[in-house]
Amino acid sequence: MISGLAQYALIYIIIVFSAIVHEYAHAWTAEQLGDTTAKEAGRLTLNPFRHIDFFGTVLMPLLSLLAFRVFIGWAKPVPIDPRALRGRLGELKVAAAGPAANLIVAVILGLAVRFLSPAAVRGFGLPAEAGNLTIFVLGLTAYINIFIALFNLIPIAPLDGSRILPRVLPPSAEGLLNRSVFGLLLAVLVATILIPPLAGFLFTAITGQGSFFDGGGS
Repeated sequence: MISGLAQYALIYIIIVFSAIVHEYAHAWTAEQLGDTTAKEAGRLTLNPFRHIDFFGTVLMPLLSLLAFRVFIGWAKPVPIDPRALRGRLGELKVAAAGPAANLIVAVILGLAVRFLSPAAVRGFGLPAEAGNLTIFVLGLTAYINIFIALFNLIPIAPLDGSRILPRVLPPSAEGLLNRSVFGLLLAVLVATILIPPLAGFLFTAITGQGSFFDGGGS
């Protein structure tokens, strides 16, 4: 369907789009819970340039795609003030909002892949190839969003899991996971070995189709 550099370019564009949705969800949830820190910092926006982190959003995804055929990366973390959040679980809700937003996108687009046929797309007056391409892009976007959601649940800073899972981990384990070299190596191992089959399983459950892409992350 799409191969070579064109596929990598498409994947990267989808990663950036998905990361924007992810970070916007953090900022929106924080504001709903009473913390306006992200809004005041200009992060309650869909403008990609407000969320890009040079290492996490530019270098890391490109290097991981080329070296490991997975998409490891992250956007600039949204600033929050836990003291301003309403409710005992405010910080956890803000952290979970990003992966949840990606899963919502994946479910919506995945169901479109399940029920929208190439013939139906061609019914809008588009050529035959456009129908197949539309289904492919929708499916790829759904898969990438599943992968990003799972990747961000790894309990290693700056990923969201570092603000979610420590609630059930002992302090010693939390400190070990967040020590840069060990944490980064563990994230790479999880992203390359454990997440792809799980992401593929969820993709198939939602779309009713086999996974067509081996890769992942933001």
